[in-house]
Amino acid sequence: MDTERQCAPEQSTESKPEGKARGADINYGIDDNPPWYFCIMMALQHYLTMIGAIVSIPFILTPALCMRDEDPARGTIISTMIFVTGLITYLQATWGCRLPLVQGGTISFLVPTLAILNLPQWKCPPADAIDAMTDTDRTELWQVRMRELSGAIAVAAVTQLVLGFSGLVGKLLRIITPLTIVPTVALVGITLFQHVSETASKQWGIAVGTTAMLTLFSQVMGEVPFPGIAYRKGHGMRVVWFPLFKLFPVLLTIAIIGLSTTMWTVCGVLTATGVFPEGHPARTDVRLRVLQDAEWFRVPYPGQFGLPTVSLAGVLGMLAGVLACTVESISYYPTIAQMCAAPPPPLHAINRGIGIEGLGTMLAGLWGSGNGTNTFGENVGAIGVTKVGSRRVIQWAALIMVLQGVLNKFGAAFIMIPDPVVGGIFCVMFGMITAFGLAALQYVDLRSSRNLYILGVSFFFPLVLCLWLQEHPGAIQTGNQTVDSTLSVLLGTTILVGGVLGCVLDNLIPGTPEERGLVAWSKEMALETVQANDDLPAGGLVWEKSTFDFPYGMQLMRRWKWTRYVPFLPTYRMKL
Repeated sequence: MDTERQCAPEQSTESKPEGKARGADINYGIDDNPPWYFCIMMALQHYLTMIGAIVSIPFILTPALCMRDEDPARGTIISTMIFVTGLITYLQATWGCRLPLVQGGTISFLVPTLAILNLPQWKCPPADAIDAMTDTDRTELWQVRMRELSGAIAVAAVTQLVLGFSGLVGKLLRIITPLTIVPTVALVGITLFQHVSETASKQWGIAVGTTAMLTLFSQVMGEVPFPGIAYRKGHGMRVVWFPLFKLFPVLLTIAIIGLSTTMWTVCGVLTATGVFPEGHPARTDVRLRVLQDAEWFRVPYPGQFGLPTVSLAGVLGMLAGVLACTVESISYYPTIAQMCAAPPPPLHAINRGIGIEGLGTMLAGLWGSGNGTNTFGENVGAIGVTKVGSRRVIQWAALIMVLQGVLNKFGAAFIMIPDPVVGGIFCVMFGMITAFGLAALQYVDLRSSRNLYILGVSFFFPLVLCLWLQEHPGAIQTGNQTVDSTLSVLLGTTILVGGVLGCVLDNLIPGTPEERGLVAWSKEMALETVQANDDLPAGGLVWEKSTFDFPYGMQLMRRWKWTRYVPFLPTYRMKL
């Protein structure tokens, strides 16, 4: 047995990646097919990266639905989210934009969701009144709210479907500037700080320890080598050293694993020794009934909580989440393409990606997840660190998600995580979302008083207005309840108010393209159309294959000239 040091798993000669041939520092490019065992390992990494964000959403969503902590349905909601995430991720990676991204539940929809559930008709009754209800009444109490959210999400998603498949995204890109992206995305994390403080304050010691371990695992120990045993034919067994925290526990991944086995263990010890009294939110047995009562296997299905209902206030409120996710995904596409050694995404791929995202949000609403879908930034970071951008890996990850979503007991197990641990995760997760939004400032001139004015107004005014409306829910009185509810939701959604302010001010106040960041931004959003050999001879079967072509049917599609005018098909030719 010999010893050697390596930074990445060995690549087999039969599946040698082509990414490096395209000049990118990457182990596996977007069109490469790694060995199946490596695909499974990397797919598990993407799954674990995704699961940290998925399980955090119900900790904010379910209390607003008036659901009790020990209700087994909380696990069902998590399983539903995982199941839908797997379905849409496969569709997106295979038939959508065809980039190796994970498409799933998003924090962005929590902001309008909380604004909707803050309306007088949806506020929860007092805790003692809920305790006095029968199990059937308590179930109907949260399910009627879930049906309202489901209908609002599904109908609002039609807007994203139209934007994508009609090709309107290309026109939208003309007014979506960095000064629109910054408040829209950053306010998602900033707005939820109160919910984070409420969760973390249930035991500050555990919450701070969780945040510290997140920092240690994801940032400090990224280059620490770990030993492993590998076998190679003709060479026997050997010890290899590789950066475990860099290859597999990307950003939040190992942090979540570490937290589950460390800070959760600390909570378990303090529970067993009686340091945490009965009913303390940091006890590991406070939600034991959730795990005990959960079914082992359960296939989620549309309308599982009843037929969705639709209201104008709910739909318009959820439009804020849809638009925020659209802006965020558009900004991710060129970054992912660059990371996985793919060419800049052409307009038809962006159109198709947004359209499939809209389809995913509609399905997520109809399935009763209480949330929409968006590109996971955490998984984008996973590609950047591991240098593995293979589409095949994401397809394997989607399969794992679908199978895991059927295991209802698994979803219930995540509800057992103590609140302070989740609060510590929130501190980092929401902070990273805010930071991603602020990262768009790199394109604009921060020495410009014009830009500073727009930033200040688009950040501060939404926080002031929305906080006031939360404290005065009945302040808007027009004489029409529908109008009152609609205005309350729209004006109470920070990401909508901030995004609209940033967009309007940036497009109205005079400024040079360089000052506004349009020149640098246009380089990131290079909407190039991959030109293929259109004029094929009769029966011709040869064309220039593109990364963003469909996996099947391209030969037939290129023979039909009408497909050149369909904005979401790979044969689309944009009129200049």
